[in-house]
Formats: sequence, structure tokens, C-alpha cells
Amino acid sequence: MTANLLDFDLEGLAAFCEGLGEKRFRATQLFRWIHQRGASDFSQMSDLAKSLRAKLESSARIEGLRLLSQHESADGTIKWLFDVGAGNAVEAVFIPEEDRGTLCVSSQAGCAVGCRFCSTGHQGFARNLTTGEIVAQLWFAEHFLRQHLATSERVISNVVMMGMGEPLQNYSALIPALRTMLDDHGYGLSRRRVTVSTSGVVPMMDRLGQDCPVALAVSLHAPTDVLRDPLVPLNRKYPLVELMQACKRYLAHAPRDFITFEYCMLDGVNDQPEHARALVALVRDQAVSCKLNLIPFNPFPASGLTRSPSSRVQAFAKLLSDAGIVTTIRKTRGDDIDAACGQLAGDVRDRTRVGERIAAQRTVMLTPVPADPVAKEGLA
Repeated sequence: MTANLLDFDLEGLAAFCEGLGEKRFRATQLFRWIHQRGASDFSQMSDLAKSLRAKLESSARIEGLRLLSQHESADGTIKWLFDVGAGNAVEAVFIPEEDRGTLCVSSQAGCAVGCRFCSTGHQGFARNLTTGEIVAQLWFAEHFLRQHLATSERVISNVVMMGMGEPLQNYSALIPALRTMLDDHGYGLSRRRVTVSTSGVVPMMDRLGQDCPVALAVSLHAPTDVLRDPLVPLNRKYPLVELMQACKRYLAHAPRDFITFEYCMLDGVNDQPEHARALVALVRDQAVSCKLNLIPFNPFPASGLTRSPSSRVQAFAKLLSDAGIVTTIRKTRGDDIDAACGQLAGDVRDRTRVGERIAAQRTVMLTPVPADPVAKEGLA
């Protein structure tokens, strides 16, 4: 089997070329052809020696993902469905804005974390994506959009690892993919503009801070362990105090001086004033520099949950802002094509029966948890 060169960051590609008896600068040339120019045919690479091209033809390939479908929203958001084999498919989403173009990338076929409010989690889990499959989403989207917009300029300025899957549970494939995104010979993205979202895999957060610190978003969604446990099952393994301490450690290496906390607003579950006060108390007690991003829930039938009313989301945001926490409300994009936050489901052959376990939990009612009265007094 030939090597898929999308699987290699520049260091990996240099090692591969050395194995062919080639010097490092040839790897740099090849890397540019693949990622900056979107080439998949070695014969196009005119500044490579014919002898190297012949070696590559026999030992390597540049293979992206097979596109199954493309849907474009009224707001310009584009969602692609890619085949990753064995009956599994993953989704990636491009979100155009005036000052940026953001690509939401998947890291797994499905997800084993099983967050209550996430459509991907309800699909279950099939497998981790390879580095090449992660990078292929960016490789395809960037060069498709350049052709579509008839431009040679970079279209994608931001990448968020917020698609299907928990990125930090696919760490060995994630790191080379991030390095390819950041490399000036690849996509040249700023560390501040590449974000990894995690539900709180504490040991891997520490490793990421050491190996490849990029912007970090943590799926928080609740201010107490009692409430977060059923919403984000991983909390039972890494409870909030441990998660907050990991966030503080990460800040020592992060390209930004804050962690983004994602908070999905669920009607009657985590959206009451007492939850906002408890959230402020949590952040203050743990002394974590952060920004809160409130996300309107995008309902799907299997969740048994509904979206908080806009007025309640606004009131929740005001309580946080009045307490001195930078707070934003995420604008919903692409919900008419099921491309909004929490809606990516793809098509997954669940081998871990996560979907069945989540379905069994639907009968468990999530009730609002009152905040610590001491914390409430301190915020009155």
C-alpha cells in the first residue's frame, strides 16, 4: 500500500523523503505543492526532479476524501459530507463572515463522549479519523473555495476542531494535522486562529499545551458537577475542579490569555439565574481567565431537550457580563441545512453502542440544580 502524503506533517514528510534518498528541501517543495497549491498529481510538480516524481508515483499518493454531498445554507454556510469508508461518513462546515472564513473540522467518525445535547454523540462512535482524513477536509475545502471564488488568496482563515468527535481522544492523529495547518509551508494559520474544542479530557489538555498549544475551547455547559455529569458524561472522570485546574495550566502555554467556555442553553435545565450565579462563582473561585460563549441549542428529536427562549439567554448573558465576564451569544449559522453547532451527525456505524446508552438515559429527567447558597450570597 502506498503512503498517503496527507498523513504527514512537514517533519513526517521530510522523513519519508529521506527514506527515498531525497534531501529535506524536496519535502518542503512537495509540501507546498500539496497544501498551498492543492496538487494531487505528481506530474504537475514541475520543480521536482523527474527521478523524484517517478519514486513518488510508485510509493506515494495524495488521496482526499470522497465527497458524498454538499449543501449550502441561505446564509452562505456550506456543509460537506465525506465518505470515510465502511459505511461511515463525516461532516465539515464552512462559515463565511465579513472578516474571516471558518472551517469546522471533524476528528472522529461519531463520538464516544455522548453529550446529551449533541447530535453526533447520539449517532454513537465508529472510529478515529487518520491525520490524512482530518487534513483532507481542510485540503478539499480550501482549494474548492478558491476555485469557486476564482481567487488565489487563502479563503479559510480559521479552523475549529468542533466537528464530529472529541479531538483530544484522537490525539496522535490530531497533532500532525494541527502542525500542517500551522506550518508556513502548509496553510500558514495563526495559533490564535486554530481552536481545539474539548469536553474536558484533562491529561490530553496538558499534553496539548506542551506539544502544540493553540486556542482552546472547553465544552462546559453546567456550573456544578451534579448538573454536568448527565449532560457531559466525561465529567464523572474529570470533574469541574480538575477541569478548571487544567485550564489554568493550559493558559501558561496558550496563544490567547483566556479559555473559551462553550455553554449550550437548555430550556429549564441550565439556563436559570441561579445557574448564571453559580457559573460566575466557579470561574471566580478557580481564577480562570475566560470568555463565555452562550450557544442557542439546536434541537433534534432524540435529545428530549428544547432551546432556551431568547429573552432568557439575553438575561443569562447580562448576569455574566454584569459580573465582569466577557460573554457572547453565538449567532446560529447553517441551521437550515443541519450545519449549526451540535447538529453534525454524518452517518456512523456505531461499534460502541453509545447511541443505545444515550437513548436509555432519555427517561432520566434533567432538573435544575440550585446554586451553592454561599456563592449566591456573595453575588447578590
